[in-house]
Amino acid sequence: MSNDNKADAVAIETPESALQAGEVICYPTEAIYGLGCDPDNQDAVTKLLTIKSRPIEKGLILIADNYGQCLPYVDDNIIPMDKRADIFSSWPGAITWLLPAKVSTPHWLTGGHDTIAIRVTSHPIVKQLCQRFGKPIVSTSANVTGQTPVVSLLEARRQFGSQVGYYVEGELGGNTTPSVIKNAMTGQVIRG
Repeated sequence: MSNDNKADAVAIETPESALQAGEVICYPTEAIYGLGCDPDNQDAVTKLLTIKSRPIEKGLILIADNYGQCLPYVDDNIIPMDKRADIFSSWPGAITWLLPAKVSTPHWLTGGHDTIAIRVTSHPIVKQLCQRFGKPIVSTSANVTGQTPVVSLLEARRQFGSQVGYYVEGELGGNTTPSVIKNAMTGQVIRG
């Protein structure tokens, strides 16, 4: 992992320190590069949404090393046992599930919906990043809304420049399409 962006007066040494400082990071995922930030930092999420020109009402995905990292955001008690088998057998991997959100889950993550989008990643760099950060990160495609997501760090740097506080080097995971999104309670495929 490295960082060529020296725009800030305070040196950002790691992606985790960038996240802690409220920065947006760019990192490889299973299929494309993603933009991410600390999900609990409203200013960081607002910055990410501004970079993407993404409406807050669309909600955001949280990507994690393990499901336990997501429990502060998910109303886990109302997920039926039969649905859990489908969810947990798909992880780690490139399936994002819309799960019931806790009432306390910030609206800037849910878009005002009663669900939160959760993915437990299989990408080793992102797994390590979430382990070191100690919680999930926001994950959205590295592109301006409506444009094609970037598939190289060079493209990302050209498109976002100093708006992104840290660029994580690494290979994409080899998937050819972004994650499938399913509603865990209804089984409906939202994106696939």
